[in-house]
Amino acid sequence: MTAFLENLFSKQQYDKNAFFLIAGPCVVESEELVFEVAEKVSALCKTYDIPYILKASYRKANRTSATSFTGVGDEKGLEILQKVASHFSLPCTTDIHSEQEAAMAANFVDILQIPAFLCRQTELLLAAGETGKIVNVKKGQFLSGASMKFAVEKIRNTGNDQVMLTERGTTFGYQDLVVDYRNIPIMRETGVPVVMDCTHSLQQPNQTSGVTGGNPQMIGTIASAAIATGADGLFIETHPDPSCALSDGANMLKLDLLEELLAKLVKLRRAVAS
Repeated sequence: MTAFLENLFSKQQYDKNAFFLIAGPCVVESEELVFEVAEKVSALCKTYDIPYILKASYRKANRTSATSFTGVGDEKGLEILQKVASHFSLPCTTDIHSEQEAAMAANFVDILQIPAFLCRQTELLLAAGETGKIVNVKKGQFLSGASMKFAVEKIRNTGNDQVMLTERGTTFGYQDLVVDYRNIPIMRETGVPVVMDCTHSLQQPNQTSGVTGGNPQMIGTIASAAIATGADGLFIETHPDPSCALSDGANMLKLDLLEELLAKLVKLRRAVAS
């Protein structure tokens, strides 16, 4: 575990004038892709002094269509993620979907992510907590921020206090999401770091085409508002060419646009802190 993650969950915690970044492609498409994204984002985060956590799903279990790409194979995907993270000396995270996956993924990553649709699954939360790894629970699109205290309690009951919560929007009608920024300070009242998922909160799920839509042009707006309302970290999926991405291309940030956004957000955080 890196010094940043150790400080994040210590009594002193990390520098509150900063924010951390969880970023990477939606899914492990190939080793080359994960290397390319990690190299670029890692360099940017060093330039702007932003703690960086590499993210990629080793498998996508909740695709709209049965014909959608799900991954390169569980063990292969996890090995690629671990290899790239080790190469750049980064902590890494991936999502899990069952109790059995918790123990398996814990051998490869530093943070286990619980998908929003599964945030109330008690056995999954307990299994993740029992690994001793950091657990990041995404708020269900169907829940209030206040209700996420129960997810935190379940994990803490395993003796694991290393918990994060992530806001990712609330269902607004059948095929759209809206972000209620009250959830950020409300979830921080649980005493855990709170992350804003700036890309999945812009999804337009369950389209009749079988492919999830999105509004990536609003990523900067979502991120800025999250910084202004006290988010500890930001979650941004990014890809060199989202139009060619095998998963969630409609709401990912083009990799070349990340530097301009980070520069703006660092200035905004400093202004808010002062």
